Amino acid sequence: MKRTSGGSRREFIKAAAGGVAVPWIVPASVLGAPGRPGPSGRIGVGIIGTGKMANDYHIPELLRAADTQVLAVCDVDTNRRNHAKKRVDDHYAQKGGPKDCAAYNDFRQLVDRRDVDAVCIATPEHWHALPAIAACKAGKDVYCEKPLTLTILESKRLIEVVRKHKRVFQTGSQQRSNVFGPFCEAVDVVRSGRLGKIRTVRVGVGGPSRWCDLLGEPVEPGLDWNLWLGCAPVRPYHAALSPRGVHNHFPAWRSYREYSGGGHADMGAHHYDIAQWALGMDESGPVEIIPPDDPKAQSGVKYVYAGGIEMFHGGPSGCTFEGTNGKLYIERGVLRSEPEGLAKEPLGKNDARVFRSPGHHRNWLDAIKSRGRPVADVEAGARTVTIVLLGNLAYWHHRRLRWDPQKWQFVGDAEANTWLDCPRRNPWQLPEA
Repeated sequence: MKRTSGGSRREFIKAAAGGVAVPWIVPASVLGAPGRPGPSGRIGVGIIGTGKMANDYHIPELLRAADTQVLAVCDVDTNRRNHAKKRVDDHYAQKGGPKDCAAYNDFRQLVDRRDVDAVCIATPEHWHALPAIAACKAGKDVYCEKPLTLTILESKRLIEVVRKHKRVFQTGSQQRSNVFGPFCEAVDVVRSGRLGKIRTVRVGVGGPSRWCDLLGEPVEPGLDWNLWLGCAPVRPYHAALSPRGVHNHFPAWRSYREYSGGGHADMGAHHYDIAQWALGMDESGPVEIIPPDDPKAQSGVKYVYAGGIEMFHGGPSGCTFEGTNGKLYIERGVLRSEPEGLAKEPLGKNDARVFRSPGHHRNWLDAIKSRGRPVADVEAGARTVTIVLLGNLAYWHHRRLRWDPQKWQFVGDAEANTWLDCPRRNPWQLPEA
């Protein structure tokens, strides 16, 4: 299959005010080069994966954006794919527009389209890295759901690819856009120093995934089961992994190691992300990971940062920050502190404040036009999911691990460094940057 290569982008610099990345030399897309959107033109978007997350969130948000047009959808399930196409076509028909949204079984056909400027990926985790890499190499910008990757090596590779090909990449860590609750406010409190020196962080989310042991069922007609499996081992179909047709629940593939990091990854990709953001660790991470004493425990992993902060997997749902001056708790719809005034008193004019996103998709689309970095840039997503994956490795192997977050490798542990990636079926090997 013929591949299209993306044109190179000019380097950008960071503006002094707020550290926001802005173009140094205006990129071709802003000038309206052939096949690329101009300042008043629409951004052509393709959606890869049209299950519940796409139906409930991505499709409505992208259709609502006046400066985008959904040009293509892709799913290995015929019913879901056709449902998404009809929804897009009906939307544009009501507005007097064309009814020509393309529908593909194979993501590579969507990525090969020259009129697609950006892709939104909402597949299971084991199908995040390869479409994202292919899109970046084809010159597309990317929004990819969380948890960003299935393996640590995939996370490292995604950063390399995005930087090399100068793409705009938004991770689906929507809490950074204050979706679901006052997360920016919580980060401001921590960064302002009101809690004093941070000693511990507790992240209450689910446990690690396990190997899949589901029995086989007859494959649903219209599902490309082999392509759904992708790089994962061959196994019989089961509806818990890919529910039959259009469905309104989150499938159980999240429970199994072949496809996901479990509940630890699912909500952990949200709440560890807030912890990392508040601690200023978007380009780093812990240096030691200590499993609980009980080898069967599903919580209790301890992460130790170079500065001495300890982060624990466990506790109330959400994030709890404990400092020398008090405690702050943040969860969806809840922000409270001890003493109470730490969270309620307005910040001073000199206190730190993080960027307020206009909305997660909107922030991504704006960054595509400005060629800046969005609020949940690829490295933020990669560092967050790496925390989850490091913890899962400590659970699965009941091994104390030392980690070098700059070299992306375990220290003095050759065996552990073989766990950075997973075995892959051909032809779905992990590409180089």
